[in-house]
Amino acid sequence: MSEEFKQIVRLAGVDLPGDKAVAYSLRLIKGIGINMAYAICRKLGINPHEKLGSLDESRLKELDTILREPHRLGFPPWFLNRPKDPRTGENIHLITSDLVFTVKSDIEFLKSIRCWRGIRHMFGLKVRGQRTRTTGRTGMTVGVRRRKK
Repeated sequence: MSEEFKQIVRLAGVDLPGDKAVAYSLRLIKGIGINMAYAICRKLGINPHEKLGSLDESRLKELDTILREPHRLGFPPWFLNRPKDPRTGENIHLITSDLVFTVKSDIEFLKSIRCWRGIRHMFGLKVRGQRTRTTGRTGMTVGVRRRKK
């Protein structure tokens, strides 16, 4: 344990609160959920309930390198957020701005090939088979008008 407590810790380009537990601080990084945070802590031998600000510099540096490439820890492909990446064919886990950029580029690719999902994205409609008769109404079409009898 370090003798100096850090209130704010910077990991993977994100400022995290040092007064929270390690697992709950890590989940504030986009692309890292609570299960992934606990799994990373277990693989590195860090107590997930220890305060993030109390970790020493060597542990923080080790945690930072693993957060940048968590797929190197040997997690099964179903645990990662991008198994069998269409462009590279590898099992990877993306975080922060890489995740945002990749999702946007995937949606742009769907739009460019004009597949069903891409067309739904283009028109701002529901993509995953939800009903649209009553929900998802935006703009002027809010209520239902009845015909005059």
